[in-house]
Amino acid sequence: MNVAAYTRVSTKKQLVGNEYDFETQKKEIIEYCENHDMKIVAWYSDEDEPYEKWQKGFDEIVFGDVSNPPIEAVVVAKSDRVAKDVNVYFSYKGLLMRKDIELISISEDFGVYGSYAPILEAFVSVMCNIENDNKTRRMRFGRAIKASKGGYSGGQPPMGYRIVDGQLVIDENEKLVIEYIFEKRSNGETMKAIVEGLNKNGFKTRKGNPFAISTVQSILNNEKTYRGFYKYGPNGIWVRGVHEPILREE
Repeated sequence: MNVAAYTRVSTKKQLVGNEYDFETQKKEIIEYCENHDMKIVAWYSDEDEPYEKWQKGFDEIVFGDVSNPPIEAVVVAKSDRVAKDVNVYFSYKGLLMRKDIELISISEDFGVYGSYAPILEAFVSVMCNIENDNKTRRMRFGRAIKASKGGYSGGQPPMGYRIVDGQLVIDENEKLVIEYIFEKRSNGETMKAIVEGLNKNGFKTRKGNPFAISTVQSILNNEKTYRGFYKYGPNGIWVRGVHEPILREE
């Protein structure tokens, strides 16, 4: 039987040294195919962000020129390598069936269960979907708890800070920009004057560009963060942060 092999990792941690890394999946697939008289004629793979639904590599199989013959099946190390979303999984499976191509998962090997195979496959896919949803909720809940206590919960840090071991830490170079902007503003200077002063003194944005009024306004709007507070939640609740303030309380 001629088959195509597919591997996928969904996080950076799975790239190397993990039970789901590329090399581990590849080794398992090769061993399985050798033991079941299957010949691998093509390899496809995806490296994506966590919880990504659609995969370009698998799309090449179901929407590309792959057909039977010569490829009779697609072999994966585990069903959730195809998709963690149950709807996407069965969408892919249905598209393969239209091409008369079988989907074989080494870990589950649903085929050995005969007429019960579709029921078991659906059950396993649903459980993977539930597990994925729960993982997402746990991550969001953990970030919310951390933020409610004034801790950094993720995202791009505001100018003036960088991330060290999961915490907001003052960036000494960017700190000069923040102090300059708020000092000039407190002295009554206009936004235009502040921007001109920043650019005249050689200050640059984080991307290395000259300052614009919109950039300065964004920094001024974030004053409470620079005074040691942290905002969290959909209602934007401010709490005392655990990070060091750049601007001291008046």
